[in-house]
Amino acid sequence: MLTVLSLIWIIPLLFILINSFKGKFYISDSPFSIPTGKAFAGLTNYATGLGLSGFLRAIGWSLFVTVGSVAVIVMLTAMTAYYITRVKTWWTTLLYYLFAFSMVAPFQLVMFPTVKVADALGLATPWGMIVLYLGFGGGLSVFLFAGFVKSIPVDIEEAAFMDGCSPLQSYFQVVMPLLRPTAVTVAILNAMWVWNDFLLPNLVIGQDERYKTIPIVIQSLIGSNGNRDMGAQMAMLVLAIIPIVAFYLFGQRHIIEGVAAGAVKG
Repeated sequence: MLTVLSLIWIIPLLFILINSFKGKFYISDSPFSIPTGKAFAGLTNYATGLGLSGFLRAIGWSLFVTVGSVAVIVMLTAMTAYYITRVKTWWTTLLYYLFAFSMVAPFQLVMFPTVKVADALGLATPWGMIVLYLGFGGGLSVFLFAGFVKSIPVDIEEAAFMDGCSPLQSYFQVVMPLLRPTAVTVAILNAMWVWNDFLLPNLVIGQDERYKTIPIVIQSLIGSNGNRDMGAQMAMLVLAIIPIVAFYLFGQRHIIEGVAAGAVKG
């Protein structure tokens, strides 16, 4: 059963890969055929996409937003989860449930207020996008980190204090290394989300030609009259998928460890 399900998910990726080497006039006629003869376009689609769409600049902005967002999310949510777990007051409990509630509220509910606030605060830039992603990704990240922090014995930190560690030294030298599996999980989940996200960048910075990310550039290959270069689109999708798939395969073994540690042990 799992083999069949995995094939269902893999088939669309193979469809994109096959059609990225096919001439654009042959994709609609025979989308599932292997490109041979006149249908085989070689690397022409890749060259067309890279030359016309500003794809290379979009890769730079996508990397900047993704790496910056993931780094900020991991660093700040880990510290937040540690504080609200170790400091037991009514308002830290309230703060924890507010983070949990943020996972329930759909993005469409806050979509237009977010755009208005982003414009008012000058966040319609790649730097501002990092702040927005921190807000939207904080809920799940705090939830996972808090669950794992609860499983860390307080005795370890007390021993560090007895050895002369300050609270910051205890956190960075004792607690943070123990949070590594959850931190990797949070980084992978948020990296896949930010890298592939289309809606938020399109709403906030989509009209600014300087800051377009990869999903927006791929969407821009569709002409104003609905005309599209399907071959170039498929080629750019392949290039967009490769980095995030490689990152996922590199850290996939940490996902189950981190999710189990953050959601079960707590």
